[in-house]
Amino acid sequence: MAEAAELVIQDLHVSVEGREILKGVNLAVPTGEVHALLGPNGSGKSTLAYTLMGHPKYEVTQGQVLFNGEDILDLEPDERARRGVFLAFQYPTAIPGVSLANFLRMSLKSVTGKDMPILQFRKLVKEKMELLKMDDSFFTRYVNDGFSGGEKKRAEILQMALLQPRMAIMDETDSGLDIDALRTVSEGVNAIRGPQLGVLIITHYQRILNYIKPDYVHVMVEGRIVRSGQLELVEALEAKGYEWIIAESQNSLEV
Repeated sequence: MAEAAELVIQDLHVSVEGREILKGVNLAVPTGEVHALLGPNGSGKSTLAYTLMGHPKYEVTQGQVLFNGEDILDLEPDERARRGVFLAFQYPTAIPGVSLANFLRMSLKSVTGKDMPILQFRKLVKEKMELLKMDDSFFTRYVNDGFSGGEKKRAEILQMALLQPRMAIMDETDSGLDIDALRTVSEGVNAIRGPQLGVLIITHYQRILNYIKPDYVHVMVEGRIVRSGQLELVEALEAKGYEWIIAESQNSLEV
């Protein structure tokens, strides 16, 4: 069994085209726990997700991102993936002409460095698809080509189940999903969560947290995490929205 790891973000400052978006983010997510990051639009949540995976558009000007004790900020995205970090995109890209089966096999080879025999690979994928209650037809369809929003997100959960990362960052996975698709995707995440997987769910709305219960909840406002807590924090946000916490954070900055 792999030892537990932890994603530790320390005083992270990130700029895009000279404009500072993240202004000192501090956060720790151990494997085996599910953390939710909420906040109003424009607070910097997706910037954090893409920075963690090494998107070149986002310039880190200060701080560290440690994974299992190693600062991963100097690593290329594929190297971060091989370390066990996975990003589920808000808007998965379609790849016409590439079957989901071939895409998954190439992804697995890229992350593990090994080419799994085809029969073993097919058996493994079939097991994961059954776990996620996915139809076998997904196997031969082109990646996200003509997929509904829910199908795109389920395909990403399948990829996550196959690659078995140690830290999964889910950037607004609930975006654009109807209630049935949201429930299906959430059931998939719940099916693969466990002691060797840490999950950071980034979302604007609270509804996904009705299905995926987080261990901890964090709220980001204007590039900073201003409040952390447990499920009662989600309940407060549902009841009162973000206005009270935005006002509270502004008052604390003025003091």
